[in-house]
Amino acid sequence: MAIFELPGWTALAPAVLLAATALALFVIDSISPTTTNRGLLAGTATAGSLAALGVAVWFVLAGVGTPTIDGGRGVIDVLGNQFVVDQLALFFMIVITVVTALVTVASYDYMEGHAYQAEYYSLVLLAATGMATMAAANSLVTIFIALELSSLPSYALVAILKDNRGSVEGGMKYFLIGALSSAIFLYGISLVYGATGHLQLETIADVIGNGDANDYGGLLGLGILMLIGGFAYKTASVPFHFWAPEAYEGAPAPISAFLSSASKAAGFVIAFRVFTEAFPVARTASVIGVDWTVAFIVLAVVTMTLGNFAAATQENVKRMLAYSSIGHAGYALIGLAGISADGGALVMGAAMMHLLVYGFMNTGAFLFVALAEYWGVGRTFEDYNGLARQAPVACFALGICLFSLAGIPPLGGFWSKYFLYTSALDAGLLVVAAALVVNSALSLYYYSRLIKAVWIEDPVVERDSLSQPIGLYAALVVAAVMTVALLPMFGPVADTAVNAATAVLT
Repeated sequence: MAIFELPGWTALAPAVLLAATALALFVIDSISPTTTNRGLLAGTATAGSLAALGVAVWFVLAGVGTPTIDGGRGVIDVLGNQFVVDQLALFFMIVITVVTALVTVASYDYMEGHAYQAEYYSLVLLAATGMATMAAANSLVTIFIALELSSLPSYALVAILKDNRGSVEGGMKYFLIGALSSAIFLYGISLVYGATGHLQLETIADVIGNGDANDYGGLLGLGILMLIGGFAYKTASVPFHFWAPEAYEGAPAPISAFLSSASKAAGFVIAFRVFTEAFPVARTASVIGVDWTVAFIVLAVVTMTLGNFAAATQENVKRMLAYSSIGHAGYALIGLAGISADGGALVMGAAMMHLLVYGFMNTGAFLFVALAEYWGVGRTFEDYNGLARQAPVACFALGICLFSLAGIPPLGGFWSKYFLYTSALDAGLLVVAAALVVNSALSLYYYSRLIKAVWIEDPVVERDSLSQPIGLYAALVVAAVMTVALLPMFGPVADTAVNAATAVLT
């Protein structure tokens, strides 16, 4: 028997720690509004992120969310089941906090000399709080609130370089498209509520399963379609992807890494939870007349194809990586496309595993761009020519991240794509599996262009010696090392992902 029992809300400790760190940064800024102590600000933000990461890992190792022997789910309900802390939530909290920690470390050097430094770190932690809360949200209302908590700081972060026209323009476009998408998502919530009379995910599924929504099939179908639109925006999937290239190009490069990795993971976790728990495939299809997984099959193929073909035509490195991130959203959508098939848990688990590996390799690629911007290098492939002669360690780390993104064996990106491919085949998604192979081959072309530029091409102009900023280098190297270090841990981590998916689907 336990000596004392912790309150239920402590199950949300990772999100609470992120929020507390953001408030601590606000206090620091209030006490000394003109502080330029970058070490204090970045250190506080990083410490909070690592603390949240440590708690999430501890919960996973302790078996939180793991089904019990007596048949229980092992899930911790918070605030009347408005939030649930299970293996799915904890898995994505780990992804989000890892990326947040890497971004805050890299920002130590990147934000040198910039105004609004305390505000910058506070906004990063608040956005991460919203993303971590999204991972555990179990009601359409709490999902929407968490989504907005994540989105509003993100708009400000993209536009935080006030003297940079691209940053302000990217922030404005991001805000306008985000506002439209939030309206669509909220209207979808209202339609689902109108059809079922409930907002909690399991209760919605019960209403649909009992046949109480049979008379509102059209209303429910339109609501689901609008929810898909809201998720497509958050994950930068077609057709709500237009904000990504503009926002990523204009934002500070660490924020581009943050949005393209952590924010994308947060978008997928709510999509996984909503469509596995609220809308059981067979019963929902009988009500609305359409299998909603078909929409995700189409989205997956179109998103990965458009993203990769657009990336192949770019001359701007940051825009190339932005379109590349759209392509990877298409890969992760396979996890939703195969839910209704036999082995749906394997497909969803493979998508979760890919998002974890993607968090390291994509963040590393964007952090190299941050390093190049810190050096004053231009933004085109040509501007990157010959960088390996002066920064071989950073360029080697970039090579690992890019080859992993392309799926070159034996790096982590290869294995996550391999699991996606085999699970898609087992689920009968032949078209999706073929599209994955073709698009991965295409991605090797444009990733290789950047590798060739930094390692083989001669510099267009002579450069002065390049500095080696500690924070940027450390974050970049850690991201590259983890892309490789995941290999011996791939089995246990993949098992965790599949078990999390299985628990949600059963």
